Amino acid sequence: QLQLVESGGGLVNAGGSLSLSCTASGGAFSVYRMAWFCQAPGKEREFVAAISWSGGSTYYADSVKGRFTISRDNPKNTVYLQMNSPKPKNTAVYYCAAQWSSKDGIFRSPESYTYWGQGTQVTVSS
Repeated sequence: QLQLVESGGGLVNAGGSLSLSCTASGGAFSVYRMAWFCQAPGKEREFVAAISWSGGSTYYADSVKGRFTISRDNPKNTVYLQMNSPKPKNTAVYYCAAQWSSKDGIFRSPESYTYWGQGTQVTVSS
């Protein structure tokens, strides 16, 4: 069973930069579709970004386009979320998600993902 562990969360100033990492173990990482979601207390889990097997295709929520970048390094079994110029509204717990698939592609619904990390807190201060 695939296990996901996020890291890199913390406190960042608005307009600063923060990089999150998600390292996978226990499965063939390269055949898992990967994504990042965020969830603030009392709110629904929201899609942030997704990436295909090879990293050739990415998809972003409109709210983070141009500021956040998702990438993956398959030899390192790691997916990243580079957060540039985050805003206070981006404060949330960020979760890494994975879904095995026989075909490459991307999905943005949390129901499309089977495996989840424990989450890492990101707090953006003004």
